Amino acid sequence: MSAILHDVLTAILVLASATMCLAAGIGLIRFPDVLSRLHAATKPQIFGLMAVTTDVAINNFSVGTVTLVVAIVVFQALTAPMAAHLVGRAAYETEHLRPDLLIVDELKGR
Repeated sequence: MSAILHDVLTAILVLASATMCLAAGIGLIRFPDVLSRLHAATKPQIFGLMAVTTDVAINNFSVGTVTLVVAIVVFQALTAPMAAHLVGRAAYETEHLRPDLLIVDELKGR
């Protein structure tokens, strides 16, 4: 690939990652309760990480780099939702959420 194409691709991927980080930050500030904020914190984080690590894999293309990038994305994609689930469950049990915003409360009565 040419140097200009590399630079354009890098700019697009880094800008996409920065946009995801900005969306997560705005969501953490603007959303009203813990469960909504967890959604805002986990989804854009994974997509932003995927964009940055894809850029690293493209610019430093080797078997080791691609393997490391795949491992980073897989482990982050596995651990972020689990951590968000545990934080959401703790917020529910300690009543640090707004029950009026829940559409379905599957844990009520347990």
